[in-house]
Amino acid sequence: MMQTSHVAAGPATPAPRFIGSEIYRHSSYGAWHPLRVPRVSTVMDLCRAMGWLPPAQFVVSPRAKPAALTGFHTPAYIAALQAAETAQVVSDDVRQRHGLGTPSNPVFPEMYRRPATSAGASLLAGELLARGGIIYSPAGGTHHGLPDRANGFCYLNDPVLAIQSLRRNGAQRIAYVDIDAHHADGVEFAFEDDPDTLLISVHEVNRWPRSGALTDHGVGQVYNLPVPAGMNDTDMAFVRDELLLPTVAAFQPDAIVLQCGADAVAEDPQSRLTLSNNAHWAIVAALRPLAPRYLVLGGGGYNPWSVGRLWSGVWAVLNDHDIPDELPETARHVLAALHWDGPQRRIMPQEHWVTTLRDRPREGPLHPDIRDGVRVLASRRVAWV
Repeated sequence: MMQTSHVAAGPATPAPRFIGSEIYRHSSYGAWHPLRVPRVSTVMDLCRAMGWLPPAQFVVSPRAKPAALTGFHTPAYIAALQAAETAQVVSDDVRQRHGLGTPSNPVFPEMYRRPATSAGASLLAGELLARGGIIYSPAGGTHHGLPDRANGFCYLNDPVLAIQSLRRNGAQRIAYVDIDAHHADGVEFAFEDDPDTLLISVHEVNRWPRSGALTDHGVGQVYNLPVPAGMNDTDMAFVRDELLLPTVAAFQPDAIVLQCGADAVAEDPQSRLTLSNNAHWAIVAALRPLAPRYLVLGGGGYNPWSVGRLWSGVWAVLNDHDIPDELPETARHVLAALHWDGPQRRIMPQEHWVTTLRDRPREGPLHPDIRDGVRVLASRRVAWV
């Protein structure tokens, strides 16, 4: 079996690094958009309140320059996105051609600068991981973006740009694992014919964009697992142990990119899955030793408390920090200060959304559809040589 090309020998691998920016604190997709809620800023504040994010581990995200985005996106689209931010209005032609100014992808003041910042983080991550290590960019994971148009709340596709950057910086074989509730259609579009990129997407069946069928596998190494509503922690543990880990290990990647969308937990309004955040954290930990380069991205997640708690726990796992049963007062204040206004009322948090990070496990019977789907995909797995 082929041996992976490991990173060059050198100084000890640095501590994990967290890439973030204040732009996420001060921008929103609009008052009634699902992405109106604070997410990355909550994670930064919560991790600092826990004493988990010293300045030495924090990297301020650069904003990607337009030319750097054309590795995947067309120059015409990037120009249209910049023009829309400047004018704060789009023509009918631009709306039709590029998907800008729609309910899903609205015009808002930072509509270019904000996604260009998360794209800049992913591009930088590939450079920082040239000699190995762990990078966390919770603002990343915008996996629906297409070359010439915005798609599914995603103006740019930073996971694609991250994979390209990793490859420019020495990674030959890259495994992309996506546990968001929605199919990673934009990433699959980019790499479905590339045998050196492994793509695994676990997503809710018949959930937008309603792609990623079990039978869709392209020419390259594509594994789609649509899962039924009600998927629980027992189901995800089975998927982790019988699909994700053996498939990634057999591929022997130089780098792993994990899209860790938080919209598959029970409290999220954009899916019908019922995971606890323990399921995500277990996958984060289990994938870590399988490659010398590890990039963990955010993604979906529309309940501000569950997103902040889950993604802060990801950072704890990456640093081997103990997650306490009860949060200290400084951390509780961060969560207590959040608010979530729905279309008709303000949604009030459950008590444990403010006092803890860890959900109670949400176990249950293994869904037959998940067991059968994993078996189908496992039968396709081959030994790469």
